[in-house]
Amino acid sequence: MTAGKTSGPGRRVLRRLGPFEVPAIGLGCMNVSHAYGVPPTPEAAEHLLRTALDEGVTLFDTAALYGFGANEELLGRVLAGDRDRIVLASKCGMTGVDGRRVIDGRPETIRRTADRALTRMRVDVIDLYYLHRVDRRVPVEESVGAMAELVEAGKVRALGLSEASAGTLRRAYAVHPIAALQNEYSLWSRNPEQGTLAAARELGVALVAFSPLARGFLTSVPPEAGSLPDGDIRGGMPRFDARHYPANLALRSELAQIAEGAGLTLAQLALAWVVSRGPHVIAIPGTRSVTHLRENLSALDVDVSDEALDAAGRVLNASTVHGARYNEATLAEIDTERCGHAG
Repeated sequence: MTAGKTSGPGRRVLRRLGPFEVPAIGLGCMNVSHAYGVPPTPEAAEHLLRTALDEGVTLFDTAALYGFGANEELLGRVLAGDRDRIVLASKCGMTGVDGRRVIDGRPETIRRTADRALTRMRVDVIDLYYLHRVDRRVPVEESVGAMAELVEAGKVRALGLSEASAGTLRRAYAVHPIAALQNEYSLWSRNPEQGTLAAARELGVALVAFSPLARGFLTSVPPEAGSLPDGDIRGGMPRFDARHYPANLALRSELAQIAEGAGLTLAQLALAWVVSRGPHVIAIPGTRSVTHLRENLSALDVDVSDEALDAAGRVLNASTVHGARYNEATLAEIDTERCGHAG
């Protein structure tokens, strides 16, 4: 990027997502049904989705895992009538079985999961279907091969991978074109910079960044130390534990000063940084708050200087963040390249 003022991409400037074009910021729908403590009421969740649609969001991202099907049902209930206005993405290969999260990339499971997703979301075809996790017991070629059959059957329009490495992306792409690679990417999670960011650009694949606001850490109200509710996924993440969180909060304070000096909110700065990483990068922040939803989307309308983006990247990155992004048991399940960290 060149020095000086850099305009935000704008809500009317679209980015390529396989056969689709979408704004650079969509909506990750997980946290209205899953993983972040007690979900909001159905009425609040529906209001959030309708507001997102009214505010110009066209990419809605869900998965069979989220709420063990409840999130897909929610999107079907709220958005099925606006099918021609949205790009609907879901995922297979990781589901809830008897109350437990199970990774299963076998072809027969993928086919069954897709049929259930179509029913839950009240649609005839899923626009973008991801392999949520690579099942280490099943060659990725077999999993993607089954997903390619869904495309041939007219049940899916485009394929994606989630939490996959550059090498796995290339293997999958050799079986069927991959439209999107969804990996965690934010100021404090830089794994895509170890290979997938460049590989996706080379192959013409969109890099869809989940948790671009660092799981709520880079918002106006970060989680308080030790206050996470029961069942909140962040309770098992080292960056939020008592050993590492105070040091990370100190880094956040520096970022907040940079944002304030640039006339931005912290969320605007963090999202602007993510979508500035390349024209093939799309961010899907999640939220339960209509106010925060509008704040997130406003990152497409603000001007952010290269100096502010560069300063933010120097303060919080793979070398300065304290703690790994997952615990060791979860990291062992994930195919992405790893980054180091400060502590």
